[in-house]
Amino acid sequence: MTGFYVDINLIPMMSADLPLSVTHEVRDRCLCLHVQRAARALARRFDSALRPFGLTNGQYSMMMALNRPEPPRIVDLAPFLAMDRTTLTAALKPLERRGLVSILPDPDDSRSKRLALTDKGRTLLVEAVPVWRATHDAVDKELSSPDPARLRADLRSLA
Repeated sequence: MTGFYVDINLIPMMSADLPLSVTHEVRDRCLCLHVQRAARALARRFDSALRPFGLTNGQYSMMMALNRPEPPRIVDLAPFLAMDRTTLTAALKPLERRGLVSILPDPDDSRSKRLALTDKGRTLLVEAVPVWRATHDAVDKELSSPDPARLRADLRSLA
């Protein structure tokens, strides 16, 4: 076996000088950073509020998205929740095991599945809504903008 040799003196060295001002610019301006930090903080807050119901905020949102007259297809629900189908299917499994959600064959397309809240799931949502509302009211009061609806509209335009 022959050795492999690279003369590191031939590789141009990258300057490690990145002004601190750029770091501060990203810290102060980066929408991704601010949205991610806010999303994590909100997720922890709503996870805590919904814990007595055995739900995470993501599960609550998924179940709420199923509260409609006709059970949606997985393929239609995934984009609404900004998830791919496989991730959505995996996220639904604990809810299905608890008897909160049913995954049903689509009567119009045997390749598709439809998602429905069970009576137990609907009852749990009814119980959780007042806690969700109270948590949301508290968050709305903490916003520095006098118009939380504007913030929601701006976030929807980016999604």
